[in-house]
Amino acid sequence: MKYVRFINCKNELGYGFIHGEKIQQLDRNFLDPLSKPTNSSLSLGEVTLLAPVQPSKVICVGLNYALHIKEMKHSLPEDPVIFMKPPSCVIGPDKEIIYPKISQHVDYEAELAVVIGTTIKDVTEVEATKGIFGYTCANDVTARDLQKKDGQWTRGKSFDTFCPIGPWIVTDIDPSQLDVQLLLNGVVKQSSNTRNFITSVPKLVSFISQVMTLVPGDVVLTGTPEGVGPMQPGDEVIVKIQTIGQLRNTLK
Repeated sequence: MKYVRFINCKNELGYGFIHGEKIQQLDRNFLDPLSKPTNSSLSLGEVTLLAPVQPSKVICVGLNYALHIKEMKHSLPEDPVIFMKPPSCVIGPDKEIIYPKISQHVDYEAELAVVIGTTIKDVTEVEATKGIFGYTCANDVTARDLQKKDGQWTRGKSFDTFCPIGPWIVTDIDPSQLDVQLLLNGVVKQSSNTRNFITSVPKLVSFISQVMTLVPGDVVLTGTPEGVGPMQPGDEVIVKIQTIGQLRNTLK
């Protein structure tokens, strides 16, 4: 299933799932276990897709591909390296990423994003898998010069618009064998597969749950492969993930 969050032609917020070329509307947020289909459907051309969720927090995993660790000149961490982005970072498909005036180097980072479906805390890997609603595409945009200057990651990762996600959430897929690519102005810059994760999705979610409670709609970014690089205003950046689709944004 592909679940979407959207604005219709009347500027009304809606939720639904894609059925063929149509969006079958739901009576409430798809994260609500009581949600059910209505008698209404819309074509994709009639709506503006939004970020599929509004997370209370975005938890990110750094250094989860060996070749990316090598290119960034880091050593293999003993435990997963986690950091956070604020909800104000989140934007949807086809929205503009704003280049901060105080940065001179903004990088793309294609990532598989995990969307949490139930409240979980201190869970096992099996329980973590059961707590996942689905998966989407993400771009962990980073002001690399500020990250290096600060010696920690909060400022460089946290600018408004620095976490595009979407265009929809796909459920019932295996996250362990997915091709992940990033195209900058049509040129492939990153290309890997989630089989190259150092730490698997269930282990990551379980690990994070030992630290903080995850609630429905929270998003976990699983790390980026090698090939990260800079973007410039006017660039088009596309994250493509097998089985899910593609997330397109431009830089302003």
